[in-house]
Amino acid sequence: MKKSPDARRPEDSGSRITFVGILINIALLVVKLSVGLLTGSVGLIADGIHSGSDMATDLAVLGGLHLGARKADRNHPYGHGRYETLAGGIVAGALVFVGVFIAWEAGLGLYRGLHVFPGPVVMGIAALSIFTKEWLFRRTANVAREVGSPALHANAWHHRSDALSSVAVLAGGIGAAVGWGHADQLAGLLVGLMVVTAGGRTMVSVLHELSEGGLSRAEVEAIERALRAVPGVREWHQLRTRHVGREMFIDVHVLIAPDLTAMQAHRISMKVEEAIRTACARPANVIAHVEPDSDELADHHE
Repeated sequence: MKKSPDARRPEDSGSRITFVGILINIALLVVKLSVGLLTGSVGLIADGIHSGSDMATDLAVLGGLHLGARKADRNHPYGHGRYETLAGGIVAGALVFVGVFIAWEAGLGLYRGLHVFPGPVVMGIAALSIFTKEWLFRRTANVAREVGSPALHANAWHHRSDALSSVAVLAGGIGAAVGWGHADQLAGLLVGLMVVTAGGRTMVSVLHELSEGGLSRAEVEAIERALRAVPGVREWHQLRTRHVGREMFIDVHVLIAPDLTAMQAHRISMKVEEAIRTACARPANVIAHVEPDSDELADHHE
């Protein structure tokens, strides 16, 4: 029996766009290095190396997606989603490194008083790189939002950092056309700082998850609204949340009328779990523990 397109696993779309990114990066690496060596454009050679680093992080993301999709087992009862998070951390680290490299090279060029005058061929390749990598950024970012993958989100920004480094090369060409040879370095300095900022933000997000950080305030408020809407729930406490890759793990204690039967209490807990899963934008693993709302257990509830 054939699977319908809707039955595809979420990680499949992430793997496909990452594989497309690998092919594009290979092509850009070959073209940039070849033309850069022929024309003597240091900026284009550096840009080609950046495309090569993109290809390396693509491979890391593919590995993270593959390992993260494995089912929970005895050694990993919460699944393997943290492999995706670790892949995102690798990409974030690469972003910071690349951003520092671009800014350093640009600053060094300014310090030495170098003037860069790329030819029209170099400018054309830079423009092509900007177009393709911006398209790849948007596609990867869309898939990252759809499947909730931190690794894909980080990789999307790595694609954009390559597009931004090509902006520096193109800016150098435009600056040269009007007789200003420092445009490349100034644009490169700005681009480098932007890339470092993007990598730093991604790294903060990765560290937040690895240190067992909870969901955002908006996500917690959505869960609380869902709890208030469940009939039979009087109050709740010990609402705890965390991310594991693209999944959310949520547990909560809910207070119910003390005279309900075990079956009635169980039905309320099932409704609570379903309501929370519906309120979450990403796959959620929910555990609701029911407790009688009585004065005898009031101190325990606090």
